[in-house]
Amino acid sequence: MTIRRLVALPLLAALLTGCGIRATEVPTDFGAAPSRVPCSLTGPDRATQSSHGVPVQVFLLCGASLVAVDRTVPVPEGTPDAKRRVIVAQGLLDQLAASPSAAERSAGYTTYVPGGLGVRGPGPKDPEDALRLSTAPSRLTAYALAQLVCTLSDSAATEGDGSVILGGPDAGPLRRYECTDEVRERPAGTQPPSSEVTG
Repeated sequence: MTIRRLVALPLLAALLTGCGIRATEVPTDFGAAPSRVPCSLTGPDRATQSSHGVPVQVFLLCGASLVAVDRTVPVPEGTPDAKRRVIVAQGLLDQLAASPSAAERSAGYTTYVPGGLGVRGPGPKDPEDALRLSTAPSRLTAYALAQLVCTLSDSAATEGDGSVILGGPDAGPLRRYECTDEVRERPAGTQPPSSEVTG
């Protein structure tokens, strides 16, 4: 009986060790554990919001697409509509050109709209809802133009019909730009649809 036990012990030990995970000399690296979902903010970012002003949305780039984030633009009470449109438009441009907050940057947000970009209302022969930029739209990068068009086209700065009439600083031609699903999803490779505005 004792001899049988002595023979059985090595067999039992071999079976038990075979049930575990064997050590390996081959290095394994599956990367760091995911920390957060890209383009996902956990809540309102107080650094980018204020209790004073008109609530607006601007489009920032996150991943390969445009994503709307909340902002506010200060507008004095009693401002006439024509002037109000330009104030809102300039506020939107300033918000787009500003560096995203720390929370937004950590979630993957960025912007391509250059700083110092200005906007004014229509010229003497322009439609009343036209906006003229200090830099011609054709000189902006694909990302920056997509951000501008999608932000302005559905704001208090325009008619809110999904389009915006933009031109350069001089009396050059105006174009009506549209923000489409394709532009929001692929701003790098999809030019905002546009058509020339006459008279």
